[in-house]
Amino acid sequence: MKPSFIAVVIVALGIGQACLFPAGVTAVEPDAAVDSGAAARGYRFLTETAVLPSDFHQSTFDALWTVWPEPLRGEAEKASPQRRREMAFERYGLTTRPGDDSGKPLQYVVDSKGAWTMNCFSCHGGTVYGDVTPGAPNNRFALQTLTEEIGKAKLELGLLPGRMELGAMFVPLGTTNGTTNAVVFGMGLMNGRDEKLNLVLRTPKFFTHHDMDAPPWWHFHKRPNIYIDGFAAKGHRGLMQFTLVPENGPDFYPRHEADFKDVYAYLSSLRAPVFDGVIDSKLAEQGRAVFQANCAECHGTYGAEGDYPNRRVPIGEIGTDPVRLNALTVEGRKKYARSWFAHAGEADQQQTVVDPDGYVAPPLDGVWASAPYFHNGSVPTLWDVLHPQQRPTVWRPTSTDMDAEKIGLTVEVVPRIPDGVTDMAVRRSYFDTRKFGKSNFGHDFPDLLSETEKRQVLEYLKTL
Repeated sequence: MKPSFIAVVIVALGIGQACLFPAGVTAVEPDAAVDSGAAARGYRFLTETAVLPSDFHQSTFDALWTVWPEPLRGEAEKASPQRRREMAFERYGLTTRPGDDSGKPLQYVVDSKGAWTMNCFSCHGGTVYGDVTPGAPNNRFALQTLTEEIGKAKLELGLLPGRMELGAMFVPLGTTNGTTNAVVFGMGLMNGRDEKLNLVLRTPKFFTHHDMDAPPWWHFHKRPNIYIDGFAAKGHRGLMQFTLVPENGPDFYPRHEADFKDVYAYLSSLRAPVFDGVIDSKLAEQGRAVFQANCAECHGTYGAEGDYPNRRVPIGEIGTDPVRLNALTVEGRKKYARSWFAHAGEADQQQTVVDPDGYVAPPLDGVWASAPYFHNGSVPTLWDVLHPQQRPTVWRPTSTDMDAEKIGLTVEVVPRIPDGVTDMAVRRSYFDTRKFGKSNFGHDFPDLLSETEKRQVLEYLKTL
């Protein structure tokens, strides 16, 4: 396939979704400086206002079970409509909304006519070991499988495919459940606009497809920049860039600035959940000392006097997968810097890093709750992060329960994806770190620690 055609599909079909806003979870201890009313409006806007064209209708979602493979289809046929809906939510990584008995998914806006439109919680609204938590990375979201099966269901119903189904035929939406080709969506959409966000006809470009793990939104209040390389300064306008579908003209953006200021307030109000399991306080205190001596330079300190350094670590030093860093070009970053999103030419113009040399070490608040780890989601537990030479090569989650010993996902480790697994939803639950952009190498700093020190640090990380 010609690269130019791939880019055309991205721009013409408007694949980028609201799920890709760069950062917001449940407000545990809201920031006193944040307007709680604005934060509440921001959450309502995300869950109730469609800022993109609809993806599919309720009737199509209700018919999804008819295209499932056996024996799942047979089980669904015998089940009640409510149980079929639960099965669909489980299959695609969807959840209901906490504190809401409407039954609507957190990850989609569903209007009064039954139209479903993806929102930013699709990627950033998951569970913390089974507990629905808006803003937690959705590590079960099966976007590619859902899109393919929506297309099949539409065909069975005599309906034409939509932009998502057509686009997914040429552009991978996510090759592993819980990850998406998010960066490319944004790059493709931005390619079809000028700096003032007018739609333009531009020579298509080739983009490097790669999957990303969504960051936890509870880091938003600490970080002055967004994205794993921290190239863009944080601001409400930057949260709007993934709405650049052709249907949204340049007037859409100033018209909705107030709404996204509310979204910004919502994201700023969020804090990490608190670990509610058993913590060995003595061991954790020992781990705090080890952490401060070995990890705090990059990841910061915690507690009342905590400080986050926002340090970008050169790729040669961190050694993690470089595909994401190289995929976003200097030219693309410069275009963002000149755009309305960066307030270009205004008094509050932002500073954009157009040639970052590595990845920014994230805060570790709630790190126990945001598995898997690394920017590509390649490491399933914190124990694996601390043991670089023993990280699994191919693994898949087997439960929503936390691995209480390793602190992270409960997984099955296999030498390769079994040939007998033909259900694509199941095949995509396997994470193969040998594939392009999915390496689990790097961040070898824990090799300097003794096994006792690693155990101490692991206990301390529960307290963050």
